[in-house]
Amino acid sequence: MSVPSQPAPSSVPSPFRSVWLAVALSMGAALSLGITRFAYALLLPPMREDLGWSYTLAGAMNTVNALGYLLGALATPLLLRRMAPGAVLMTGAVMATVFMALSGFFAQAAPLLVQRLLAGGASALVFVAGGLLAARLGAQVPGRSGLLLGLYYGGTGWGISLSALLVPAVLAAAPEPHSWTWAWWALALACVCATAALVWPARVLSGLALAPVAAGAGATPAATSPERVRWRALAPALLGYGLFGVGYIGYMTFVVALLREQGRGAGEVTLFYALLGLAVVASSRVWAGLLDRSRGGEALARLNALLGVATLLPALTGAWPVVLASGLLFGGVFLSVVASTTALVRHNLPQVLWASGISAFTIVFAAGQIVGPTVVGWIADGPGGLARGLVFSACALWLGALVAWRQRPL
Repeated sequence: MSVPSQPAPSSVPSPFRSVWLAVALSMGAALSLGITRFAYALLLPPMREDLGWSYTLAGAMNTVNALGYLLGALATPLLLRRMAPGAVLMTGAVMATVFMALSGFFAQAAPLLVQRLLAGGASALVFVAGGLLAARLGAQVPGRSGLLLGLYYGGTGWGISLSALLVPAVLAAAPEPHSWTWAWWALALACVCATAALVWPARVLSGLALAPVAAGAGATPAATSPERVRWRALAPALLGYGLFGVGYIGYMTFVVALLREQGRGAGEVTLFYALLGLAVVASSRVWAGLLDRSRGGEALARLNALLGVATLLPALTGAWPVVLASGLLFGGVFLSVVASTTALVRHNLPQVLWASGISAFTIVFAAGQIVGPTVVGWIADGPGGLARGLVFSACALWLGALVAWRQRPL
């Protein structure tokens, strides 16, 4: 079916409808990061205890997931040249759901590593395509672009909060042995629901996204549009974002294990992780203005610095109010770091290069995530344990803040 070369005026969403489209689209972020990536933190302690894993091997599960994410991010621009963004989004969502379900059928490390690798690749298709659609939706409603981006990325929080409620309940009710396998299947069912919710925004926004470029509205003319992104000019932001990937993933992989080591029960862990997820959702409103105003690396730098503080707190003390404050601050910041790079791309590049720009940031993000979990796990297996590993994560985030601060508008 052909896409009209020029949209009818009614095809441009109203501000109210654009919010609902962003909320529905946010189920892609919920699936690709909130469930496929971050639910593993809740499964790590029972899997490690049941299967006798070291922290290094436990961290490697998220390292190979990030490697798959990197490969998926590299493949996404190629797919977007051949397929509509909505089709890439739905393909990735279906694949991620299947691979999450398959993770419940294995107890050996090798096939589980393969499943995490494949799930990471599929989740990258969802996250990059969804980010592109969110950016183009924001271009149609410029006054709300920061909010719409925040709503999309904030969907990760819905996935985190759902996982926090779902996984402990399933672990408590599932039969032995390997009760954690049932949690993988429950998460896969949640992915099915998220995939169903994506059908509407994928259909509507794929046609809408192509319209401005085809009609010439909002696109840089071919004669003056650069053929490629000036990567050297974006180097500070790219490096700062890569260090964000190194730093934040250590916290999201091991913070639940640290809480368990500090003697927190299942109810406290559920509360901590659920509140962290809700803070992610709320962050879409908190940082929308900053994302709209910041055209250089200021937003990325400030959010990285705050994230370093949140990461360090549970490494310094196990006091429950401080630990909760850490989770709330971390949740309220970390997905806005991701949104800040999409905003930077939207502010500084012509629309024809948005897909390349978003993919580039996704690639360095994935590269950082490959390093983070295994290094933190290796540190945690030595003196100082998980607390020392989180100190390393905080330092990576602060270094990323210093580097990103040097990014200037293009």
